[in-house]
Amino acid sequence: MPTKQELAELIRNACEERGWGPTKLAREVSIAAGRPPSAVERQYARRWMSGERSPTYWLPYVARVLDLDLGTVRASRSTVSEAGATDTVASVIQLGRSDVDRRNFLAATSGYALSTLALPDLDGITRRTRTARAAGAVRVGVGEVAAVNQMVKALGDSAAELGGGHARHLAVRYLTDDVAPWLNGKYTEITGRALFAATSQLVHLAGWMAQDEGDAPEHQGRAQQYYAHAYRLAAEAHDPELSATALRGLAVQAVDLGFRAEAVQLGEACVRYGKDIDNARAVAYYEATLANAAAQDNDRRLAIRHLALSESAIGRSPATAGGESWAAHYSPGRWAHESGMILARLGDLGAAEEHLRLALDIHGLDRRRTRAIVLADLGGVRLRQGDVDGALATWSEFVDCAEGIRSVKVHKAADDMRTRLNRFRAMPEAEELRGRAALIRSG
Repeated sequence: MPTKQELAELIRNACEERGWGPTKLAREVSIAAGRPPSAVERQYARRWMSGERSPTYWLPYVARVLDLDLGTVRASRSTVSEAGATDTVASVIQLGRSDVDRRNFLAATSGYALSTLALPDLDGITRRTRTARAAGAVRVGVGEVAAVNQMVKALGDSAAELGGGHARHLAVRYLTDDVAPWLNGKYTEITGRALFAATSQLVHLAGWMAQDEGDAPEHQGRAQQYYAHAYRLAAEAHDPELSATALRGLAVQAVDLGFRAEAVQLGEACVRYGKDIDNARAVAYYEATLANAAAQDNDRRLAIRHLALSESAIGRSPATAGGESWAAHYSPGRWAHESGMILARLGDLGAAEEHLRLALDIHGLDRRRTRAIVLADLGGVRLRQGDVDGALATWSEFVDCAEGIRSVKVHKAADDMRTRLNRFRAMPEAEELRGRAALIRSG
């Protein structure tokens, strides 16, 4: 069973999603139990939502009307905090199926993020190859692994262009319908490691899509669980680059959620995993992650040190990506954008503007979603420097670029822009931009 507070959080999230208060919840539970609508008193429902008490007798009816999956809570809690206690394959498939069934997820927490660092089941694949069913199991080879990698690329390209809210359900369906039988199939240890690595990238993509889809607690909780499972799959595949990349996803999310100390710790962990990787882009990726987390934590010295290390690494990187992994796509353009925002956080607005302009001008930043975010950030930096005309011109480009993108980051950027333009209501250009931004947010 979930703890009382975990259950309360599930109930609150589900009620918020439906627009229900305690009165509505009490009424629906009463009806579901075959009782008169007033059988459950409002005060009881309020206490369930606050965590003051658990709906012991009424729990099956609460779960029914709110479509709660209590099993997911148990699995997600044990998968990370009790290393090896829950099989990673079974857990990730259950996670995906709960997502397909639109079950409610717990909100992301700092404790869950750090518990991911518990030692994964490093012998999981070896054990699976020895105990795989002789009959009935699907035989898996290089063709199936290649198929997963190809789907990750196709879905990732679509999400990078149109936002994480676009086609996320396809990624999750592919995991549960196509990849799940392969994970439970029969394969050699070498093939198993390649399959786990490919699945780690698919699961990481599902987490990124969920995080980019919306900032509701349920979206972020879902993303956090996917990132944690991506890390376990990569670690069990003995792939340090994918392990570090999954930890980076958790670190970036921790920054966004305000878990500053946890973000620094996760950033340090991904740098440790990536220190021996022969991939300069990946090293730059992880060093910049720690620099960003340190800057958000107001640790200027640590931020500057790791920003310099990331700059040195990106300077050694080849002109084109050397693979299809997440880190391989960390282009000089993406580095310039991230570095620009770190510098802005540290107060060096001139250098920040220079880096953001560089990000827009050099190769590797051709996705609409990414360009839109960079343009929004550049407009904000220019406004902070007092360049109102430059900010308006840049934000006009942002609005043009952002049309049709389903991304919480793009929507937040539009909201931020509209708020900052409130003080320029006397300027027709500013009012026009505010109106155009409102259409992005409602689209």
